[in-house]
Amino acid sequence: MSARQGREWEASSEGGRAGRLRMLAAFEDEGDAAALLAALHHLTAEFGALGGMAHLPVAGIGQAGLRLVASSGLPAAFTRAWDVIPSSGRLAPARVVLDGGTLWLPAVEYPRQEPGRPVAAPPFVAPSAGIAAAALPGPDGPRGALSLITPPLAEPDAADLSFLAEVAAWAAGRLRLSAPRTGGLSPALLSPLEGPAQQRPRLRIGTWSWDMESGDFFVDQRFLAGIGIDWPPGGRMREWATLVHPEDRPYSVHVLVEAIRTRGSYEAEYRVATADRGYAWVRVRGRVDVDEHGEPARLEGTVYDTTEAHAALEPVGRALRHMTDGFLSVDSDWRIEFVNVAAEKLLGSAPSVAGTILWDLPAIRHVPRLEQLCREVVRTGTPLDFDVRWPDDRWYHLRLVPVPGGLTLYSTDITERRLREIERAAAERVAADRSELIGGLTAALAEALTPRDVVDAVAGCVLPQVGAVGLLVATVIDGRLAVTGAVGYPDAMLDALDGRPVGTVHPTVEVMRRRRARFIESRAEFLASYPGTGGLVRTSDKQAWAFLPLRASGREGVCVVSFDRPHTFAKEQRTLLGEVSGLISQALDRAGLYEEAATRARELQSALLPRELPALPAVTAAARYLPAGHGAEVGGDWYDVIRLSADRVALVVGDVMGHGMPEAATMGRLRTAVRTLSELELPPAEILGRLNDIVADLGDDSFVTCLYGVYDPVTHDLRYANAGHPPPAVVRPDHTVDLPVSVPDPPLGTAVPPFDTVTVSLPEGSLLVLCTDGLVESADRDVDAGLARLADTLRTELLRRPAATPNALCEAVTAALVPAGRPVGDDAVLLLARVHHLPPGDVVSWVLPDDPRAAGEARAHVRAQLAAWGLDELSTATELIVSELVGNVIRHAKGPIGLRLLRSRTLICEVSDASLTTPHIRHSSATDEGGRGLQLVAAVAGQWGVRYDEHGKSIWTEQPIAGS
Repeated sequence: MSARQGREWEASSEGGRAGRLRMLAAFEDEGDAAALLAALHHLTAEFGALGGMAHLPVAGIGQAGLRLVASSGLPAAFTRAWDVIPSSGRLAPARVVLDGGTLWLPAVEYPRQEPGRPVAAPPFVAPSAGIAAAALPGPDGPRGALSLITPPLAEPDAADLSFLAEVAAWAAGRLRLSAPRTGGLSPALLSPLEGPAQQRPRLRIGTWSWDMESGDFFVDQRFLAGIGIDWPPGGRMREWATLVHPEDRPYSVHVLVEAIRTRGSYEAEYRVATADRGYAWVRVRGRVDVDEHGEPARLEGTVYDTTEAHAALEPVGRALRHMTDGFLSVDSDWRIEFVNVAAEKLLGSAPSVAGTILWDLPAIRHVPRLEQLCREVVRTGTPLDFDVRWPDDRWYHLRLVPVPGGLTLYSTDITERRLREIERAAAERVAADRSELIGGLTAALAEALTPRDVVDAVAGCVLPQVGAVGLLVATVIDGRLAVTGAVGYPDAMLDALDGRPVGTVHPTVEVMRRRRARFIESRAEFLASYPGTGGLVRTSDKQAWAFLPLRASGREGVCVVSFDRPHTFAKEQRTLLGEVSGLISQALDRAGLYEEAATRARELQSALLPRELPALPAVTAAARYLPAGHGAEVGGDWYDVIRLSADRVALVVGDVMGHGMPEAATMGRLRTAVRTLSELELPPAEILGRLNDIVADLGDDSFVTCLYGVYDPVTHDLRYANAGHPPPAVVRPDHTVDLPVSVPDPPLGTAVPPFDTVTVSLPEGSLLVLCTDGLVESADRDVDAGLARLADTLRTELLRRPAATPNALCEAVTAALVPAGRPVGDDAVLLLARVHHLPPGDVVSWVLPDDPRAAGEARAHVRAQLAAWGLDELSTATELIVSELVGNVIRHAKGPIGLRLLRSRTLICEVSDASLTTPHIRHSSATDEGGRGLQLVAAVAGQWGVRYDEHGKSIWTEQPIAGS
């Protein structure tokens, strides 16, 4: 206990155990040994004990398991036997370490030096003295023990043992088991052992070894002599432990136990007693060797003399302690290692702040994000500077610097500088108020798209602020005024000005020629300055004017701000109106560019979408595209109708999220990709899978919804895949409207293939309706309500006009869902397709044998069927085609072999097999016997290709039918 603590105890009016606990709570962090000694002093005084001891466990010292690290009031003749005791047995410290809690024995059982022979009680200790012990609690069980030698027959009661446990818990909480410091500083803080060799303190080095079984401890005698330690050559580990400074023993024991427990490396730095009654600093390093059973057997390594390094830190610690800026350092566990006087004032805490977790200090917790920034600096290893406002309303500049094993924090009081900055800010507030008008006008002009929008924005922001009632904006085109817009002027005056030669409007001429504003404060001044303009002035009730020059898109112009009574223009207002004229000029420039961009955008959108839909046997289609109300921003919605083989048709609707040129470009790329993939005859799910890869490559912020379906007029089915898009609607011949119930896959760019495929059967004459969400969704209507509205509109229109064409239905539906004149928040697409079946008599198919007879049978089937259809003129070419295709299957593929003929606008011939091999046309030399089959097919047929499905592939050809 320090002298200050003793004085506080004497002054305490309450005293007793509560007073002792308060004293311990205010104990300064002076090291582990000091904390244990303080606990023993208070317990000895409170119990009237003869003395006390503190033990910590250590493994690997023969049979021993607990080492004495501190004692109070007991002579060395008594404590020598307790220096190292077994961790098991009847001794009181060992029992509480094993079982926890507290214990009192009426008679002291002393350690045994030899088996079966207890040590006799020293003559100065009564034979009937007792011993009380309490475990030092820890998170993983007891971490040591406190023991008291109690007077004879002085049995402690439950309250006594409870107080003993409280003090033991306090002592355990104060144990840091951290390396000792010099002057409050960790040697690692300044890294005294780093740097060039010529800058390091001179080090003496030796070797050491410790046999854990025998306890023999060897240290290089030349090293010991060099640092002044008298050590016998045959010494043992327990004798070496007596040389360790009492304050450093708990730490050194803890590090040793950890090294033995982990079978790893050992490193510690502590003080050892020298022959001249002083202490030297040594850094001990080593590694645990294990025996054949994997148990620790030996420790050996090197020992360094670091006394000079610690001596070098002494003046540094004193300088840091008293410098004007705040300084503190924390270790890797965020415990404060060192704090100087200035930092103590900053933290608002007593000097006992050393050893405290940094985040436990109220001042630190009240600084926003300080903990987060400290941890980030340690993680990145990069210093950081910033200013913070402290809870005492003063400002500090903090610098966080990572160091080996921790962090340092520097603080500088910058309150005076901040006050000067605040004064400057107050002086600038007047200018800020004036800038507020400019800021509001700038924001309003940023949203102005047309010249008329510019005039309205200026009228709304400027006129109320300056007390004006009229605004007129005009530009010069071919030497004449063109009124862009006006507020507060009669139509008669505007008609008189619009188209008037500039030379007859004298204020305008002067302002544009000189490009300087002209301020007229009364009607009399106007007439005196421009006598020929009396008629123009008398057409309005204005009494004062500010004529401001404009230069928009390379054209001269003028802005007139007018007042309904005489007005004096102060200097600040003239400056303000001058700035306003510059903003109006820029806004008019942007409005002109916007109109040009809007025109280009509309042209681009038209070029990206289909110019017209194809006329196909299987569908009669019509579509509408409605641009969003974003002016120059094009949308990403698209649609397409694509002709496939066998009279099948692909119907596509997609929506690229967002508006602008990048979205339009993405839409064009995807529409091209869809057409290209469709030519490969891929199924809908696979096409969406390929599109998903394309969208994913565009970046994380690209999302696209798409519905791709294929209608087959032979099977009458629509097979489609849907990536986040509104479902298709089917209007059946009885005018019922069906919305297929299916959950769409996620949008392209976020989906994970494979995509689901939905099949819908379509009766003859059914109407297929595809759209984007912009048609059915709005600010006041969700998608489900929009789809219901779409279904009602279709049903109503078809009941009213059953024979309505898809084109007429498109007009009716878009007019009902997006009324004319209402602004559209998103672009929208509507695609209607009336489906037609291929008559059964126009489709015929056969299964051919999987052998060379197949070609002959195929020719016979073709010849007979074409004769039945009246297409004998195509028989020869078709027989050649099927003969070559069937022959290729027999030679290069596998059966079963199928043959199908379709009569439509063209004659379609298909040969199918179960192979997925892709046929290719190749060049054949004059001596090749084969390889010309596909060349003949390509020459005879108008078109040919390959289509794959889940059963294999089909090679198809098309031949034109005369008169079709």
